[in-house]
Amino acid sequence: MNNPTEHIPENKAIPLRIEKAVYGGAGLARLPDGKAVFVPLTLPGELVEARVRGNKRGVAEADVTAIREASTERTAAACKHFGVCGGCSYQHAAYAVQLTMKRDILRETMLRAGVTPPEISVHHAEPWAYRNRIRMHFLRTSGRLQLGYKQRRSHTVFAVDECPVAAPLLVRAAKALCDALTDAAWADNALDAEFFCDAAESALQVAILMKPATAASATEFVAAMERLQKVLPELAGTGVYEQAGDPTAPPRELAGWGAEALNCTVGAHSYRVSRGAFFQVNRFLAAELVELATRECSGALVWDLYAGAGLFSRALAGTFARVVAVESAVPAVRDLQHNLALAGEQHRAIESTTLDFLRRTAAPSSKKPPQLIVLDPPRAGLGAAVCELLAQVGAQEMVYVSCDPVTLSRDIAGLIESGYHVQAMHMVDLFPQTFHMETVTVLRNN
Repeated sequence: MNNPTEHIPENKAIPLRIEKAVYGGAGLARLPDGKAVFVPLTLPGELVEARVRGNKRGVAEADVTAIREASTERTAAACKHFGVCGGCSYQHAAYAVQLTMKRDILRETMLRAGVTPPEISVHHAEPWAYRNRIRMHFLRTSGRLQLGYKQRRSHTVFAVDECPVAAPLLVRAAKALCDALTDAAWADNALDAEFFCDAAESALQVAILMKPATAASATEFVAAMERLQKVLPELAGTGVYEQAGDPTAPPRELAGWGAEALNCTVGAHSYRVSRGAFFQVNRFLAAELVELATRECSGALVWDLYAGAGLFSRALAGTFARVVAVESAVPAVRDLQHNLALAGEQHRAIESTTLDFLRRTAAPSSKKPPQLIVLDPPRAGLGAAVCELLAQVGAQEMVYVSCDPVTLSRDIAGLIESGYHVQAMHMVDLFPQTFHMETVTVLRNN
């Protein structure tokens, strides 16, 4: 294969016209020989100068050196770290344009997989201060303990003192934690800190991850957390954890202080969410996401697969006689069991991977299938094995909640081959200012 950059002098800036936005946060342009090149921090229609810096997965990448013709939809970024930080990719675009780009990317991704989607409904809320969870990395600068994010396209951590997409409490907590731990010798072994708050910013959990084989003093940790709560009264609980040598193993708790979980309200329901358990990060759109995934659904039996802490299970328990919820992550399983028990003893929380659960239950039998299956897998999606087993189950309707349009389109194509069709598709902008998106797809069995 020819190298698309081989005829371009090193470090030479060339003009590029941005054709469209592509998944991942970049704009697509064409090199003089017609090869595709991804250019971050650009908008469709813009003429830019950029330096091509090499290939990734067969596509050239380039960095902007100048904007020759800016889009009328280009806007000033709200965060001073934008462009350096690896978190946000769309702060230079007016919010309405962000939504249009994401909808178009979703549609094109589906078409590329051979799926013709229906009209895509777009749902959004306040695009700033929406995150209820952030994860930051520790670093020391001139002896001062700080927290920061990774730079764009790098593992290098840089200190930050603002994050406009995060709930203000989380940013305030990060600064306070650094002050509380600056003189703690054990903090030199700290890797990351995760901050999680409820929607009202009235309660906060902090989890600190340490290097493997760290010896942490529980007494010193508790004393530091008590000092921290004096300046951060919202602090409800904290834990310090040792990173396991095996990357697939969960971290081991070394010490804890305060409550182990928060009570989070979404719509009409309250959920217990433990430190480290997954929960949707957009505090302004979580209720609408639940409504989209569960509305107008009722019957005798529903399966909630990849159930997490039970965000959808609790709502489904109000309209289905029986909910079977399946989750494999240990912290989430405990929360799921607690949260689903509040809805009645007829409902069942199962600790299992979805694949193992389906292998046990999808075999042909005289049992009637559930009327509905709700699926909320991680970014990797369902995969061929799960899709094949779902086809064997033959539920009348499935709702697929996805955070990755690429794996979603792959799975939807497989389910369509099994006899399902897409009845509705919603793009829910849970991650404004970034290229990430959430999708709720309703499928019915032909």
